[in-house]
Amino acid sequence: MTAHHRIRTAFLATSITALAALGGCSKSAETEATPSLSSPMTLGTQVDDAVITSSVKSVLVADDLVKSLDLQVETRKGVVQLSGYVDSLAQIDQAVSLTRAVAGVAGVENAITLKGSPSTVGTAIDDTTVTGRVKAALLSDPGIKSFDISVLTHQGEVQLTGFVNSQAQIEQAGKLAAAAEGASSVKNELMIKQ
Repeated sequence: MTAHHRIRTAFLATSITALAALGGCSKSAETEATPSLSSPMTLGTQVDDAVITSSVKSVLVADDLVKSLDLQVETRKGVVQLSGYVDSLAQIDQAVSLTRAVAGVAGVENAITLKGSPSTVGTAIDDTTVTGRVKAALLSDPGIKSFDISVLTHQGEVQLTGFVNSQAQIEQAGKLAAAAEGASSVKNELMIKQ
């Protein structure tokens, strides 16, 4: 893939993400009635965060050391949270370095974890099942119901990342993840929205 093609692909991905963010910005009456513990996000901030997320994902995919990794990228008010499982410290360092270099990034929260022993096909299927159970539990809990929580599982260890409204939501998400069948441990990296 040529550099020109990569730039065009990154621009297209960024544009699509920004449009999707604009389309999803309408609030229901229920959302407006719920007080937020964090400072309000403007439409501009949401679009900027979507563009930053898309840009970070683009540079990570384009890099030979980290391109094949399944890293999660979340952004809130310019702070990027990276999570996932990798094979080496060099991959973590490279991902963080590339993320810091993206325009608009105000800070990087590194929640990337080193893998233990290699996974088997059976373990990967089990991990996918555990991830699905945790996501379902989080979405069905009336105190959380968040699409802002990323769930990854590696050899039974569940990793939670993203942004929530309160410490109570962080604790509840951790309890729900720990209770999921097949979860051996929980690494709770959730952050309170600023």
